[in-house]
Amino acid sequence: MPVLNSNSYSPPFWLPNGHLQTIYPALFRIINEVKYQRERIITPDDDFIDLDWSLSDAAIYNKEEKNKLVILSHGLEGDTSRQYILGMVRLLNAEGYDCLAWNFRSCSGEMNQTSRFYHSGATEDLDMVVQRAIRKGYNNIQLVGFSLGGNLTLKYLGEQGNDINEKIKKSVVFSVPMNLKACSLAIIKSENRIYQSRFLKTLKPKVDLKAVTFPKEINPADFKFVNTLYDFDHIFTAPLHGFNSADHYYESCSSMFFVKDIAIPTLIVNAANDPIVPIDSLPVDVIDKLDNVLLEITSSGGHCGFRPAKLSNGIYWSESRALEFLSFK
Repeated sequence: MPVLNSNSYSPPFWLPNGHLQTIYPALFRIINEVKYQRERIITPDDDFIDLDWSLSDAAIYNKEEKNKLVILSHGLEGDTSRQYILGMVRLLNAEGYDCLAWNFRSCSGEMNQTSRFYHSGATEDLDMVVQRAIRKGYNNIQLVGFSLGGNLTLKYLGEQGNDINEKIKKSVVFSVPMNLKACSLAIIKSENRIYQSRFLKTLKPKVDLKAVTFPKEINPADFKFVNTLYDFDHIFTAPLHGFNSADHYYESCSSMFFVKDIAIPTLIVNAANDPIVPIDSLPVDVIDKLDNVLLEITSSGGHCGFRPAKLSNGIYWSESRALEFLSFK
């Protein structure tokens, strides 16, 4: 589909750049209405993944609506309590969709039980979540992903290709690092250190905790060599998950190499002023030739931001845009 440069999103005048549009929702947006029911599934490697379900009232009382489910995947060092997940769940529930937001390994508030963590290409975990939803009886499943979760979602869809389960109908992803290496290098820039520091601050305690249980696989002293996310991926992410190096990991897991095989209607939304995902890192020429994938580039929005200039019922532009795409017949 043609790449769309969209002017349908307008930020508030008091959030004039990508950094503020990214940071403000993350720090100040509060959503209390969503109430989850947690389910734990056991993985084939004797680990666990925690799923958070939020059922709509319509789904509870209307048998036909019961078959509508959206599976949501969060970003790096996120979880199902992040404002961008909760906001999307709140709106989708109100529109009759059940929601299943899942926590990546080590992100649910309890450390997972194997030496591995999660990573940008761990589609086997997303597939387990999808299969759980199918076993629950849902026959209209749609996928929504943010940042790392968006890359994971696109990679999964590309791997499935034409063999994708017919119950998976559509997908929408936001602020996607489709070129992982380009994004890893972008976050090293001085103006982006605030994001890198925040990620590394939460990753270090996880390494320390893992090292207690898996001293042969993880040496916490190696963290002294970690100054950037690239370093973390090279020293920890890559070897723990079977990659030779950070570059090997990025090349193997970047969704830009999988998007051409996506067989269901998919919307990718990225902001031109995203401080973490350089707009020139997106595979525009590839997507422009695809039948099933639409890339919508907004001039503003930051990274997983998209707070609109006029806020109605607390709904962010990204949430209304996702609903519009998922609901379109």
